[in-house]
Amino acid sequence: MTYFLEYTIPAASSDAEFEFPHDEINPGTTIPLAQTGAEVVHSSELPARTSIVGATVPEAKLEAEQLISHSRASEAALYFDPSQSLGTGVGTLVATFTDGRGWQDTPGEDPQGSTL
Repeated sequence: MTYFLEYTIPAASSDAEFEFPHDEINPGTTIPLAQTGAEVVHSSELPARTSIVGATVPEAKLEAEQLISHSRASEAALYFDPSQSLGTGVGTLVATFTDGRGWQDTPGEDPQGSTL
């Protein structure tokens, strides 16, 4: 089954931020900031969408929770997406995770056809 975890990575501290060059002429090129004249984009957080391997929803949740525990994210959403899209919010929302509360299943059917 194909699951994706969406979460936001906050900067290390409230006054920190991520910096990366924005170069429309050379998209996809990684250049150290000190070596480029491109405009620098500043952001206090980065969105992420990561593929999660799991044959069942519980397996996908377990794998996703391992990833969350090693990041600074405090919230996440688990999607079932057989199209394997990298687009935000694509697929069927299976569950959401909040630090301190754990997983909350989305009412409906899981990808295997069982009622959640």
